[in-house]
Parts: sequence; structure tokens; C-alpha cells
Amino acid sequence: MNHKYAFLKKIIFISLFVYSSSSYLYASMVFNIDGNKIITILQQNYGERAAKRGDAWLKLLNKEYQDEQQKLVSTNQFFNQLQFTTDQKLWGLNNYWATPIEFIGANAGDCEDFALAKYFSLLAIGIDDDKLRVVMVKSLTLNQYHMVVAYYEHPTAEPLILDNIDGLIKKASNRKDLIPVYSFNGKKLWLNNEKRQGLVAGKPSRLKRWNDLNHRMGLNQLKQPVTSME
Repeated sequence: MNHKYAFLKKIIFISLFVYSSSSYLYASMVFNIDGNKIITILQQNYGERAAKRGDAWLKLLNKEYQDEQQKLVSTNQFFNQLQFTTDQKLWGLNNYWATPIEFIGANAGDCEDFALAKYFSLLAIGIDDDKLRVVMVKSLTLNQYHMVVAYYEHPTAEPLILDNIDGLIKKASNRKDLIPVYSFNGKKLWLNNEKRQGLVAGKPSRLKRWNDLNHRMGLNQLKQPVTSME
């Protein structure tokens, strides 16, 4: 396969600059990696089916889109094809935030993995970080914490929710089953008390698992699942 993806020439995983008062904390980045290397890494670590999923993901990133709505729908539908499972079953851990490559490779993940893979992919296809939030919510349906992606067309807009439980993208006001707790993107962390933006509570670097995820965003620290989901 010969992959010459324009987006990948520029970036695979978006460089997220997390600003502190005196320095920059950079998320791990993978620059100038061609599609063939992504496919090879997936095949070597997770098998032929994973390589095919990776190929489909790269095509998603390189696709020509008419507007941001189409980007949202395509990304949401792509990742919602993967299987839902628990971190304990898949990784043998209680709470593990997988990288998009690990998620695609394993063919499964929990709600955090769905949300984070969508978030990074939307950044990669050109949606501005200021329009996106990864949101931790309380799911009244599941009676547990859950993670989704929120998209704000403009700063005061009611967000659209990308979710793996409900595959349809809906306005937050139509997701009364979700109670927002906190949200973040590559720049800020918010405490939410309503279905809009909430109160700024600092930088996402306050989140230990976010920091850990960013330090594992390359291709050299891929975790192997303890259970096959193929």
C-alpha cells in the first residue's frame, strides 16, 4: 500500500501546546510519518485486521470534506464501529486511556478510548481545538461515569455530542441522560455545571491520565491487549 496522505505529511497526532506560566508542555508528537509505517506498525503489533482498520482510518483523515458537520459524522461513525469493552477485560487494568493507534489495533475500548480517538482525529482533519471538548459526564442510563466529545460551532453555541452509546450526533439539550462533570481540550480544563462550557479550572495538565496519554502518543510504546477482540 502506498499512502501519501497530505494530513500526515503535516501531522499524525496534533501537537497540543499546553501552556504554563513559564514554559510549554508538549504532547508527544509524531511528525512526517507516512501511512505505510502506520500500517506496518499496526500489522506487526496487532495483526492483519488491525492494519486494514488503520488503512481505513488514514483514508478518513485524508478525505475531502464539504464542511465540519461531515467531519463530525464521518469520524463518529468510523469509531463507533469498534467494540465496547472494559479496560480490565482488554488491558488487564482498571483505568487505561489508550492512544488512537492502540484503540484501532485492539479493535475495542471503553468510552474514554472512543472519545479520545474521535477528538484527536477531528483535530487531525482540521477542526480547531477551541471548538472541541472531551467531556466526562455521568450517564443516567448506565448509572456510571462516561466520556463523550462536544463540538461547539462557536464559543456560545450549544454543543453537539459525539457518543458511542447513542450513535446519533445530538445537541446537548437532547441528551438529558448525560450530566457533565468536567471537560478539557489541549489548552484548558473546565468544571461543568451545565451543558455548556462551564468554568475554567486550569490546564489539562492537571489530569494525570491525560499527561500519561500524551507521553505515550508515539509508536514505540504500544500496549498489547490481554484479550483478543477480533
